[in-house]
Amino acid sequence: MTAAEKNQVTWLVEQSMLYAARQRARLYSGQGRLWQQPYAHTRPRDASALASVWFTAYPASIITREEGTVLEALGDETLWHALSKIGIQGIHNGPLKRSGGLKNGEFTPTIDGNFDRISFDIDPQLGTEAQLHALTRMAAAHNAVIIDDVIPSHTGKGADFRLAEMAYEDYPGLYHMVEIREEDWPLLPEIAEGRDAHNLSPPQVDILRDKHYIVGQLQRVIFFEPGVKETDWSATPVVIGVDGKPRRWVYLHYFKEGQPSLNWLDPTFAAQQMIIGDALHAIDVMGAKILRLDANGFLGVERKLDGTAWSESHPLSITGNQLLGGAIRKAGGFSFQELNLTVDDIASMSHGGADLSYDFITRPAYQHALLMGDTEFLRLMLRQMHNLGIDPGSLIHALQNHDEMTLELVHFWTLHAHDTFLYQGQTFPGNILREHIREQMYERLAGEHAPYNLKFVTNGVSCTTASIITAALGIRDLDAITPADIRQIRQVHLLLVMYNAMQPGVFALSGWDLVGALPLPAEQVADLMLDGDTRWIHRGAYDLVDLNPDALLSAGQMPRAQTLYGSLTSQLDDPDSFVSQLQKILAARRAYDIAASRQILVPDVEHPGLLVMVHELPAGRGTQITALNFGSTPITETLHLPNIAPGPVVDIINERVEGDLTPEGDFTITLDAYEGLALRVVSSSPMI
Repeated sequence: MTAAEKNQVTWLVEQSMLYAARQRARLYSGQGRLWQQPYAHTRPRDASALASVWFTAYPASIITREEGTVLEALGDETLWHALSKIGIQGIHNGPLKRSGGLKNGEFTPTIDGNFDRISFDIDPQLGTEAQLHALTRMAAAHNAVIIDDVIPSHTGKGADFRLAEMAYEDYPGLYHMVEIREEDWPLLPEIAEGRDAHNLSPPQVDILRDKHYIVGQLQRVIFFEPGVKETDWSATPVVIGVDGKPRRWVYLHYFKEGQPSLNWLDPTFAAQQMIIGDALHAIDVMGAKILRLDANGFLGVERKLDGTAWSESHPLSITGNQLLGGAIRKAGGFSFQELNLTVDDIASMSHGGADLSYDFITRPAYQHALLMGDTEFLRLMLRQMHNLGIDPGSLIHALQNHDEMTLELVHFWTLHAHDTFLYQGQTFPGNILREHIREQMYERLAGEHAPYNLKFVTNGVSCTTASIITAALGIRDLDAITPADIRQIRQVHLLLVMYNAMQPGVFALSGWDLVGALPLPAEQVADLMLDGDTRWIHRGAYDLVDLNPDALLSAGQMPRAQTLYGSLTSQLDDPDSFVSQLQKILAARRAYDIAASRQILVPDVEHPGLLVMVHELPAGRGTQITALNFGSTPITETLHLPNIAPGPVVDIINERVEGDLTPEGDFTITLDAYEGLALRVVSSSPMI
C-alpha cells in the first residue's frame, strides 16, 4: 500500500467500533468492577421496579427549538416537568449513536432511523455528548432513568464493514460475509454505477449454496420487496484489499442492504467484543440503566441438508443473548428484547438473556380485539403466554412505537403452524388461524376502509395508535374528523392505555400517543419510501411542549404530523384531556403497585367485547380486576371469580364503590362502549 492508503486504513481503524470496544475493554480487565452484581439469571421485576412507565421518543421526529438539537429538546426542563406530572419514570430515546455508512471517506446518512450504527459517538445530527449528559441529569432530577439501545444483529456500512471488505485483519470475522472466487464472479449480479451492493435473486442464492459458499435462503425474507429485496443476501463490487488482492463478497443482511449481519460464531469472536463494548459504553458513558437489544433473535444461522437455512429459533441466539444480557447485568444495568418471534422463543431467550421482553404476544391481539369488537383472540394469546411460562410482569406492554403494527403472528406461522387452536367454536391449524386473523385486520385497518394506513411489505400495517382507532370507528377521511370524533378517539385511546397499564410489567407509550398523532400523507414522505418502507408515514414530527410551534419539520426533516390532542402543557391544563386522564390512570397504577402484581386469572366471559384480567396485588393489598369493553355497545354482565375473598369493589381511578363481590364470587359489571374500569376488591379476609 502507498503511504496515503496506509493512512486511510489507519483512519478507518480509528473510526471503527471494534477498535473502540477493544480500547474500552482495557478499562475493565483485571478490575473488580464487574464482579459486584449477580448476572446469571434475569431479574425482570427488579428492572420494572426501577422504571415501570416509559416514554419512548424517536429522535428523527422531535421538533426542537430554533437552531436547537434533539438532545436539548429531550432534556428540556419544561418537558420533564410535564413528563414527571404524568408519571413517566424512564425515557427511551431511541438509538442516538452515529449511523449510516462511510463511502469514499465521507459519512453517509442513516437508512433506518439510526438502527444502522457505525460508531459509539453521539450522532452529531442529534446533539453532543455534553447535551446527553445534561439530559441524563435532568431525568435523574425527576426520578427517571435513561434507556438506550444495543443492536447485536447488524451494523451500518461504516468503517468496520469497509475494513472487512478490504480483508483487514479479523474484521471480515465480524460479518456473515464470504469471499467468492474470481472464477465464480459471473454468478454474481453486476453492480450499477454509484451503488455498493446488489441484492441476489433466489436462483443466485441457490447456486452459491450448491457451490458451498453460503447457507442459502433463510426461513423468511424480512422487508421483502420485489426488485428491491428478494433475498437476505447481497453482493459487493470488486474491492481491493489491504494486500492488493481484488475481492468480491456476498454478505447476509436480515434487514436492509445497508445493515450487514454480524457473525456470532466466528473464531475471532469479533462481534461479541464489539457489541459488549457498545453496551458497556452505553452504561458507563451515556448513563443508561436499561438497554434494548434490538433484533436479538437473529444471531444464529446454519445450513440445512434440505429446505431453507435454519435462521430463527436458533440456539446461538439464546447463547448470544445470555452473554450480552449477563455482561449488562455484571455492569449494573438491565436489558430488554424487542423480539417478534414465537412465544416459545420469547420464553427461551429470556432464560439468562434479556430481563424484559416487548409484548409482541398480545400487541396485535389487543388491536384485533378493538377492530373486531371481540376479545376471544386476545384471551387466546394471554393464555398462550401463561401456558408457555411467560410472566406478564416480564413484558413491556406498549402503545405505538417506531415500527409498523406487526401482523406477522410468527407464533402461528412457524413453530405452531400445524398445532390446533380452538377459536370461535372451531378448531383451526395455526397457519389457518393466522391467515384468518390477518385477513380480518388488513381489511379493517388499511385499503378501502382506511386509505391513510399503508401495508408495510408483508410484515403488517404502518399506522399510528390514533389511526388504528379511526379505522376501528369507521372513519375513512381524516380531514373530516369532528370534535365529537376526537372525544370518541380519546375514549378508545384511554381504553388501550388501560389494557396495557393495568397489568403487571412495564407500560410504554410514545410521543405520537401523547399528542394523538395521525399518519402523514404518503406524498409528504414519498422520497423516504422508495425502497418500500412505508413506516415513515407514522413517524411524523411532534412538539411535546411547544418548543417551536411554527416549525413544519423536525430536526430530522420529518414533516409535522396532524395531532388531535395538543401539547402536554395545554393538555395538563384541561382535566378532560387525554394526558390528564392518562395521569389519573398512572397515579392509580402507581398507588397500588400494579406493575408488581401477579396475573392470576383471565376468565371466560359471555359478551364478545369484554376482557377481564384479575391480578393479585403485592403486599397483601388484595385483588385487582381490569375490565375492558372493546366493543361499541354497552355491557352488563355478571362475572364469576372463584377463590377471591368477598367485599366491596372500588373503582381505583375514580375512587368510588361499584358494588360488592359476593361470597360466591359473583360481581355484576356495567361498562359503556369502549369503557374500562380498574377495580379493587376490598376484602376483609384473605383469599381462601
